[in-house]
Amino acid sequence: MTKQASPYANAQGSKTVTLSVQSWVGAQANVAVATYLLEHELGYRVDTVQVDEIPAWDALSQGRVDAILEDWGHPDQERRYVKEKKTITPGGGLGVTGHIGWFVPTYFAQRHPDVTDWRNLNKYADQFRTPESGGKGQLLDGSPSYVTNDKALVANLKLNYQVVFSGSEAAQITQIRQFAKEKKPFLTYWYTPQWLFQQVPMTEVKLPAYTEGCDADPKKVACSYPHTPLQKYLNAEFAKNGGGAATLLKNFRWTTEDQNEVALLIADRKLTPEKAAETWVKAHEPTWRKWLPPREK
Repeated sequence: MTKQASPYANAQGSKTVTLSVQSWVGAQANVAVATYLLEHELGYRVDTVQVDEIPAWDALSQGRVDAILEDWGHPDQERRYVKEKKTITPGGGLGVTGHIGWFVPTYFAQRHPDVTDWRNLNKYADQFRTPESGGKGQLLDGSPSYVTNDKALVANLKLNYQVVFSGSEAAQITQIRQFAKEKKPFLTYWYTPQWLFQQVPMTEVKLPAYTEGCDADPKKVACSYPHTPLQKYLNAEFAKNGGGAATLLKNFRWTTEDQNEVALLIADRKLTPEKAAETWVKAHEPTWRKWLPPREK
């Protein structure tokens, strides 16, 4: 945890909800809109807690947070807490499909089309080299806490690259923008949905095809990342007794375009999450009205 858990999570008899908010802006967009509707339509007080992906499951199981609104797939935690302990319950799909991959700027891919095949990456390692990557090409990653197989992929595919962590999504975006401004080549771990594609067009490098179970052993991974329908999870007690708040969060389902619209307002236009959520809510009432408990519609 990077912030102390709220004492109000799972509070009996109080109209308070505590949501886990991850560090990437897409997840912040989900929480911003859910928070706005819980507060302004249902009269709840909402607390948010910033938690890394794995600790968030522990916090959710213990009732220190009530819901995670964007999970990118953690089968070990799902097996432990949903199937075995039954302290967490699925909250349904978010409506957004996530995909992690390796990307190069489109301006580079247009000049060197064969770079989009992983088998040709070593040919371009020198062009992707940075002071941080030493004598190897740089594969730019974000936070070490994110879902990533990149170190194993580099080793198992015998690529002459060094994984370099920028530390956060914001730091990675800053680096990508700087490369793009100078029209420099770069190779980066990145993901969709993500609003930055609108400003810096990027083309995915095709890794060996993903097949079910090819990433089961983290040390032996030699395949691409899957396309993952992003999921919500609720504390089991909250899912059962959370009233209108639990209903709204279970019903919360929007599109990639919706999420990117709010994320762009937060990250690029520099609106506060609350103002970004308000802007989206005012423009999309037919979408969110369906999420409300029956008596609130």
